[in-house]
Amino acid sequence: MRILVLGAGGIGGYFGGRLAEAGADVTFLVRPARAARLAETGLVVRSPHGDILRPVRSVTEAGAGYDLVLLTCKAYDLEAAMAAIAPAMAGGAFVLPMLNGMRHLDTLDEAFGAGHVLGGLCHIAATLDATGEVRHLNRMHALTLGPRRDGQAGVVAAFAEAARGARFDLRVSEEPIQDMWEKFVLLATMAAMSCLMRGNVGQIMATDGGEARMLATLAEADAVAGAAGHASRPARLAAARATLTERGSSFAASMLRDVERGGRTEAAHVVGDMVARAGAAGLAAPMLATAWCHLQVHEARVAGG
Repeated sequence: MRILVLGAGGIGGYFGGRLAEAGADVTFLVRPARAARLAETGLVVRSPHGDILRPVRSVTEAGAGYDLVLLTCKAYDLEAAMAAIAPAMAGGAFVLPMLNGMRHLDTLDEAFGAGHVLGGLCHIAATLDATGEVRHLNRMHALTLGPRRDGQAGVVAAFAEAARGARFDLRVSEEPIQDMWEKFVLLATMAAMSCLMRGNVGQIMATDGGEARMLATLAEADAVAGAAGHASRPARLAAARATLTERGSSFAASMLRDVERGGRTEAAHVVGDMVARAGAAGLAAPMLATAWCHLQVHEARVAGG
């Protein structure tokens, strides 16, 4: 299997690097400056699970001949990312998106055909630092994928085989959309509360009413998932509650880091989309709506300089 990884930043650099380390046929599609850096230093990943320092293949323009594209862009870069991978998709590749939320599936389906868009998600905290090294920030490094349509099982199995021996947790799911919704519920809650309260879980739990507000936000998000036919399974919902209410936890959404540095966020794709889906389903979501209002102000200030 020939794999094209869009980007060599936190997510693409980490999972693409682990695949290359395991012997998979991996090429990174990157901008010229990143390609020059990779040519000079190789791919450098610093991780609690072991560092990667190795030469890798990179290109600055996609072409045909790939079997699968690992799409690891931010949601606000999706249109540009689709244009970049279009030549590979025209050559018959499948795309495995690692974006947060759900809205991107409709966009990718329309652009490339639903038969070529797999279900997928990842759980990892990783970033590209100022020196060009990928920094893996905790021990979580899980990638889940599965077929959304008939005819996709073969490429899913081929990817699993290519990833055999790779140093990350791989899971092939028969219900990737359910898995994606459960992550969406957790992430929307975490992003909304982290950004609205400007703090991590432990800090929120230390306040009067923090736990009640966190759980109210989680209930709103899961009600939206339920209206879509994908309410969180009991064990997953219990795990989400435990994660979101753990005393002393330093866990926070990466969106909070984006807000604190004054950068763009995926707010529209995560919190905003959850609010829109609540409205379409006739559900009240006051906590999520308040967070979305707050995040829209941030985005307007960023756009206005």
